Amino acid sequence: MHKKPVKKAPPHQIPVTAVKVVSQDFQTDIAALGAAQAWTSDMVFAQASGKLIHVNFTEGSEVKAGQLLAEVDPRPYQAAVAQADGTLKRDEANLAGARRDLDRFQHLQGEGGVSRQQFEDQQATVGEDEGTVELDRGSLAAAKINLEFCRIVAPVSGRTGVRLVDPGNIVSASGSVSSVVNTSSATSAASPSSSTGGSSSSSSTGPSSSSGSSSGTGIVVVNQIQPIAITFTVPQGEFQRLVEASDGFKKPLPVQALSQETGAILDSGELRIADNRVDQNTGSVELKARFPNASTRLWPGQFVNVRLGVRRLPNATVIPLAAVNRGPNGQYVFVVGPNNKVAMRAVTLATTQGQVAVVKSGVKAGDVVVVDGQMVLNNGSLVRVTHMTSTGNAAP
Repeated sequence: MHKKPVKKAPPHQIPVTAVKVVSQDFQTDIAALGAAQAWTSDMVFAQASGKLIHVNFTEGSEVKAGQLLAEVDPRPYQAAVAQADGTLKRDEANLAGARRDLDRFQHLQGEGGVSRQQFEDQQATVGEDEGTVELDRGSLAAAKINLEFCRIVAPVSGRTGVRLVDPGNIVSASGSVSSVVNTSSATSAASPSSSTGGSSSSSSTGPSSSSGSSSGTGIVVVNQIQPIAITFTVPQGEFQRLVEASDGFKKPLPVQALSQETGAILDSGELRIADNRVDQNTGSVELKARFPNASTRLWPGQFVNVRLGVRRLPNATVIPLAAVNRGPNGQYVFVVGPNNKVAMRAVTLATTQGQVAVVKSGVKAGDVVVVDGQMVLNNGSLVRVTHMTSTGNAAP
């Protein structure tokens, strides 16, 4: 009686997860926290004092540069224009009469009809009247400018905010606002003046001019959000990489704004501005990127994650960072051979970004490396690949 031969158990295969090494464009990035802000933000102030009679915009609406936003009662300024125009015409008539007298004196002087002193006095009178006319012309021009300032227009194209002043209030070129008490107070506050309003300061000139800071109440804030800006900071060590990659910021670098909640890309733009100093308190440099914001997914005051592209590596050999192991002799990976045996292979990394590593040497595109389960492997271990994963898109 013969015994049946005992079948040998198949060699034990260790289950692992693997990935195929790929060659693709890879972009090294700098991640930062950014805040969106209007590319241009203007606080619109009254440039003429008086009663606000009309507000010609809808809160939160888009406006174009030069569009009428509000109107100040123009009647006091129209009266000032008429007065200045009348004064100019009167003095021009006086000048014309003085010039005619000067012509007569010149002829009479040759005939001995007038003395030299009378002739020179008439010359002085003509010169004085010419100066008076020039002053009148300046006053008329100032009065017309004051009248134009009664029409308050948008300084830039953008979106208006909440209206800060209601019609019926008395606005001032200095930025202050008061409610209407009576007609006489309104007339007094509407004395002709002009100012230049802005986000920081204003000044005024005119017959009843007054100077003051524009820190008072404006009429509305106009924010330019197409394009929009995002500001963020980078450590001074990373800043040196940016200087080299952008050729001293002569070449724009790509920037992406990502949602903090979902990680979705909200918009893509370019790095435009780098601050001219390093903040010694934080050791960082402030940067400013410009985004077209065509879909208005970015809003002033919004916090976003920023991904700033520093350098693009074409045809880089990339693997998941999880595949890289560290031993006493350096970094290595387990490469799965055709016979399902793994081989330890030393690798040199060029750089890492997130969960992706760029391999400088050691593996090539098409190799299969272990990314999970390698803790129990040795050189020559028999494995069974239970799942093939992917490296992912390394170049946004």
